[in-house]
Amino acid sequence: MDWVETTGKSIDEATDRALAHLGVHRDDAEVEVMEEPKAGLFGRVRGEARVRARVRPSGPRPKRSRRSGGREDRPRNNSARGEQSRTPKTEDGDSPRKEKDKNNGAKRPKQGAPSGASRSEKLSIKEDTMAEGISLAEQGSIAKEFLEGLLLSMNITAEVSVKELDAETVELLVNASPPTELGVLVGPRGTTLQALQEVTRTVVQSKSPSRTDRILVDVAQYRERRVAALGRFAQQVAQEVIETGEERALEPMSAADRKAVHDSLTDKESVVTRSEGEEPRRFVVVAPA
Repeated sequence: MDWVETTGKSIDEATDRALAHLGVHRDDAEVEVMEEPKAGLFGRVRGEARVRARVRPSGPRPKRSRRSGGREDRPRNNSARGEQSRTPKTEDGDSPRKEKDKNNGAKRPKQGAPSGASRSEKLSIKEDTMAEGISLAEQGSIAKEFLEGLLLSMNITAEVSVKELDAETVELLVNASPPTELGVLVGPRGTTLQALQEVTRTVVQSKSPSRTDRILVDVAQYRERRVAALGRFAQQVAQEVIETGEERALEPMSAADRKAVHDSLTDKESVVTRSEGEEPRRFVVVAPA
């Protein structure tokens, strides 16, 4: 996935926004600080922090030989066991010399690469093929099939729709009428919904280990309603901070909820927000500017 750039009044705020945009935990992302806010007069801060982040890429699956066990299970050479190096074998188990004899003196080229290609060129072709992964539409289809199977196993009647938000983001919407029985998929403060999103993304990633785009899951428009409620709450807290002149620490929140609080107070110049603590107890502090 490409890098996502976000800004904020502090590095923590910008990072929270990036993680919420990616929909992943801090441990599953790579974050780089592009620019830090500058200190001004009387403790004020000038400018904004800017970071860029991306989902931590998954490494390619280890290559296995056709024989039982993988190459990784065997020593790279026999010198460690006090033996002399033996003639390397091909994936078919024959030595290069035997393979040459079977083909009347002509060594067979591997599929997918020109016969005259060097080893580095063959590796490059293989890596390019793996980097392609599966399309965003196919990822959405895999996620939909998983969610529909999950709903069926839970005896929940609901409809799952797929919506591509941009070139690298797909959202799965779970809706039912009435939506009362969908509450079990949301959980307290959306914790179950967050876990459901992570599991869905893991399922998709297992089908495409080389590349996975941003997978979002929403149930009964919970996220939209949650953002609106957090915005109203943040405005109330900001007003209290302005009146008392004392900062206030909010309860621990997910990255998505912290982003909602940061965003709702971005235009309020009389207060500043920052994130403190470690996951999963990370929280937002609202302080006088």
